[in-house]
Amino acid sequence: MREELHVGFVGNPNCGKTTLFNAYTGAKLKVANWPGVTVEKKEGAMRYHNERFKLVDLPGIYSLTSYTLEEKLTRQYILEDDVDVIIDVADASSLERNLYLTLQLIELGKPVILALNMMDIVEERGMEIDLHRLPEMLGIPVIPVSARKKTGLDILMHAVSHHKDKLNDNNLEHHHIGNQEKDSEHVHEHHKEYAVVYSDDIEDKIDSISEILLYNYPGIKNVRWHAIKLLEQDEEIMERYPVNLSGIVDRNYETDIINQKYDFIEEIIEEVLVNKSKKEASTDKVDRILTHRFWGMPIFFAVIGLVFFLTFSIGNIFAGYFEGIISSFSELVLNFLISIHAGDILTSLVVDGIIAGVGGILTFLPNIAILFLALAILEDSGYMARVAYVMNGIMGKIGLSGRAFIPMLLGFGCTVPAVMASRTLENIKDRRKTIFVTPFMSCSAKIPIYVLFSGMFFKKNAALVALSMYVIGLIIGILAAYIMNKIDKQEEGQISTLLIELPEYKAPNVRTILIYVWDKIKDYLSKAGTTIFLASVIIWFILNFGTKGMVTDMSQSFGASIGRFLVPVLAPAGLGLWQIGVALISGLAAKEVVVASFGILFGIADINTPAGMTQLSDMLQPLGFGTLNAFALMLFCLLYTPCAAAVGVIAKELKSVKLTLFTILFQLVIAWAVATIVYQIGSLI
Repeated sequence: MREELHVGFVGNPNCGKTTLFNAYTGAKLKVANWPGVTVEKKEGAMRYHNERFKLVDLPGIYSLTSYTLEEKLTRQYILEDDVDVIIDVADASSLERNLYLTLQLIELGKPVILALNMMDIVEERGMEIDLHRLPEMLGIPVIPVSARKKTGLDILMHAVSHHKDKLNDNNLEHHHIGNQEKDSEHVHEHHKEYAVVYSDDIEDKIDSISEILLYNYPGIKNVRWHAIKLLEQDEEIMERYPVNLSGIVDRNYETDIINQKYDFIEEIIEEVLVNKSKKEASTDKVDRILTHRFWGMPIFFAVIGLVFFLTFSIGNIFAGYFEGIISSFSELVLNFLISIHAGDILTSLVVDGIIAGVGGILTFLPNIAILFLALAILEDSGYMARVAYVMNGIMGKIGLSGRAFIPMLLGFGCTVPAVMASRTLENIKDRRKTIFVTPFMSCSAKIPIYVLFSGMFFKKNAALVALSMYVIGLIIGILAAYIMNKIDKQEEGQISTLLIELPEYKAPNVRTILIYVWDKIKDYLSKAGTTIFLASVIIWFILNFGTKGMVTDMSQSFGASIGRFLVPVLAPAGLGLWQIGVALISGLAAKEVVVASFGILFGIADINTPAGMTQLSDMLQPLGFGTLNAFALMLFCLLYTPCAAAVGVIAKELKSVKLTLFTILFQLVIAWAVATIVYQIGSLI
């Protein structure tokens, strides 16, 4: 045994696995009440008495069938002896669905402990679980825990410490053994050895395959599990252990084995779950409305509309205070620099460059915080999973799995984790197409652009215009995926359907939400202090210097030269100002920098204030930039190449320079085409 005990946390999505992992390690990982969040294993460490534990949070999965990347990662990790004890975290309120994975984990031949989470929901539904009978039927320890309330944690680690060398507790008790043995012609009494025992025909085949495996591979571990996998014609195991099974395996027995596992699960539920039908779950009642065939999608857009109304109305109230603070700070710094007789270059850099750029972005912090607070509540309550379910039909029609909508939803927060979440897709073509279209979603970095230009040109309809960006991005993404699917001519049979668990609705956890929102705010502040700071300095430099040194007229600067080069290209889209070209280039570092650039380009430190917006509008309108131009600019910013961080992740996920360059060009072409079409048609109208 190693000095450090390796403990793997495995479970279905939404079972509270990552929350339990955080409770032990103190890690601040993202915890959301919908699938697809954890796509890589996360590691932490802790001590229990005199033992050192290495805890590993594995991706949320429904089975070990090894179809998706998460399933492959988890199964590979367990099979390679990297884990000493498996903690199977199960949602006690959905025990029937969670036990399938439990039975598969038991068959792996590793020490397994079942951690029953969310017992409070079981009690609320008027049900009880027989915690004495359940371990008897499974042959493993069963520990009730609460990841949210942090109860049962010591008992669970105590069980891990004492169970690390045991495959089962040798207490298997099946009440049906006598009857089955009476009618069974099978030579072994497997009911005394294994939790799951199949029909005589399958058990005979398992025994025969086991003998062949032991003969050909004497050192093989857990021969029964490998025999079952060969009976299921598992490609990975067949390739790793090639043997001649003619006369034994005449077809694929996977369906038979799955059905018989569920037969056993029904038997378990009947014996251990008391008062199952006492109370109908409120979740089912709500789902009849929220996942309705016709009303589900309008409700989703209404919810998102409400989110944006709150983002603008409440966010702008708090933004006013930030604007006042930053304006006062800018004036204070300016007076200080004047008092110490700082040079014009330094004064301009600090006030017109850094404070105007970074400060202009910070004024949008309340809007960002309100948005992420609303999204966190929707995620943790269980609603976001319903959105993916409602969109499944549309996704199937455009040639993508329903799972593809999960990364697209994540894209409303940030493109980086959204692209990473594409790993949950089984089909490589699905994965690539999802990566291509995910950047079309309106990430939080684009909100400052929407807030500024919709507030400046659309006044009372600002929230509606901002919402339209989200809807248009979603529509463009779906259309792009549909066109790519037609070009690709993917066979209908290759399109995988959505397998997603709709979790119980629950009151959002305040701690989880605060951690989520605070992490997003920290990311935003971190970006303001690094990427946006650096970009502001660079923009100030190219706008204040030219071939003859420092210039007083920006039209003579390096930036103006770069912008004029882009004017002929951007003019058909209504963006024919050199200042816009410079702002769009700066947005490749981070989309928020577009707003910071406008502040620097037009010398407006408090660009997000009503006075700042009025000043910018008064400067733009004489240049021929009006309402239609503003809408075209928002469209272009919505659709064009994502930030540098997102491009880096795309390159990592696609593992191809050619495909990455195609993605960049693809986004630029779509952005220019859509903005041009809208502007040209709008000009005619």
